[in-house]
Amino acid sequence: MQTHISTTPFGRRSMTLGQISSQMAARASKPDVVINKWQVFHDIREARELVGATDRALAILNALLTFHPESGLAGGTELVVWPSNVNLMARANGMPATTLRRHLAVLVDCGLVIRRDSPNGKRFARKGRGGEIEQAYGFDLSPIVARADEFAELAEQVRNEKKALRVSKERLTLLRRDVAKMIETAIEERVPGDWARVHQAYQAIVGRLPRTASRQIVDDVCVDLHALYTEIREVLETFAKTGNPDGNESHFGRHIQNSNPEPNFESENGFRNKKEADGDSEHCDKVRSLPKRDLPLGIVVDACPSLGELARDGEIRNWRDFLAAADLARPMLGISPSAWREAREALGDQHAAITLAAIYQRHEQISNAGGYLRSLTERARDGKFSTWPMVMALLRAKLDTQKPTEAGFGLVDKAETAVSGALLRTLQKPSPR
Repeated sequence: MQTHISTTPFGRRSMTLGQISSQMAARASKPDVVINKWQVFHDIREARELVGATDRALAILNALLTFHPESGLAGGTELVVWPSNVNLMARANGMPATTLRRHLAVLVDCGLVIRRDSPNGKRFARKGRGGEIEQAYGFDLSPIVARADEFAELAEQVRNEKKALRVSKERLTLLRRDVAKMIETAIEERVPGDWARVHQAYQAIVGRLPRTASRQIVDDVCVDLHALYTEIREVLETFAKTGNPDGNESHFGRHIQNSNPEPNFESENGFRNKKEADGDSEHCDKVRSLPKRDLPLGIVVDACPSLGELARDGEIRNWRDFLAAADLARPMLGISPSAWREAREALGDQHAAITLAAIYQRHEQISNAGGYLRSLTERARDGKFSTWPMVMALLRAKLDTQKPTEAGFGLVDKAETAVSGALLRTLQKPSPR
């Protein structure tokens, strides 16, 4: 007795070594092995790229598995299913016949199923007198049982690779965020360095990432980003420790070039470029011997006239107006709120404002106002800085530009009238000791 299922015959195909290997593995499967077909299918789906299967091929495999009535597949038993093309296409979500043929061939080539062809190429089952199946022609699912452990290992390998890729992408995200923030901080704090060039280097590194990157590409980009991150961090840490742009010799090798350090103008002798040793006892003694009383507002305003341009109505009438103008000058100089807060804590509001006004007066000569203010703040904590020498230096520099311009006639430049008589008397006296 035969039971035939009407099908459209497939063309004859030559047998490959891979198919022979699959048949050998199927014959070698242990009879006592029973696997859950849906668990193995899940492993195959996870490892489809390593197995060589396509999404369409897996859709067909899923449909073939549904034609086997049991969830458990046992080794050493007949595991042939013989659905018609019409039924198979229906369970494969209406897949066209040509697509079905092509991806069935993929399943066979991948060793996931074995084609059991009848003499006429049709799929059917021959039953005995008792209704049991004696011979079936169609697709043999026994490779799924025989290779179940292999598919489980491949799926675990894929899961581990996905986890490693996820970790690499998280690391990449953190590096991109940290490098971008450090570059932004360096620009905001006016840290010496060619930060535009650093940003271009950063963009060149991340620009190598394709839309869909493999773990190897992500890891390579992370290596270069981490090298850039390390170099930027070292420069920022060095700058934060020293707080002295004049002494900052850090550079970025291929990424960053040092800018010219700004002049140091807080000594009594005027605005000069110099390096000052921290242990200069003579200078410390001079600073400590300065008068303890505050600087008169008129003298400070005469020394720092540029700050008056920011005052309300263009005139500073009292210390409140002076402090308000200093608050406006701070962001214009690029001084961060943290640097300004530390200066006010170390110097007091009034002397911090005087220091900022002096920096604003000579901002064209200072490339890093924030770093310079931090340097003066640190020296003030050590008792090595006072606003008196800074203001006196500004006043003397101002007088130097107001000397007689017509030799022999004793005529004074009109700009000299901007200096008050009280200020002239103060400057005629010897510097405080």
